[in-house]
Amino acid sequence: MSHGAPASGSVLQRSASSDGNQQQPESPEEDDRKIRRREKNRVAAQRSRKKQTQKADKLHEEYEGLEQENTSLKREIGKLTDEMKHLSEVLKDHEKICPLLHCSMNFVTIPRPDALTSCLPR
Repeated sequence: MSHGAPASGSVLQRSASSDGNQQQPESPEEDDRKIRRREKNRVAAQRSRKKQTQKADKLHEEYEGLEQENTSLKREIGKLTDEMKHLSEVLKDHEKICPLLHCSMNFVTIPRPDALTSCLPR
């Protein structure tokens, strides 16, 4: 079979007769229109696949960025939790020796300088 001219059972002829309808051979204008339509469809399909790939790439980049941000935030949570534990210990130690907490005047609703200084050690 030669590769130059289409064989008698070419794709265009087969597709026209595969309907079961015996149609007249298509005119050159109809052939050209089909070829243009197929080319246009092929280009549209390529464009659609490219757009889909770009969207997937963008989503993957966004995913990676969010993963990095998540890791960073988890690290920050760990640091802040450690700082909170440390400050809680410091506060607990301070409460043991705080003169204001042990003062009999600690129920005064409006703190006055003279009331506070009376509770401080001299």
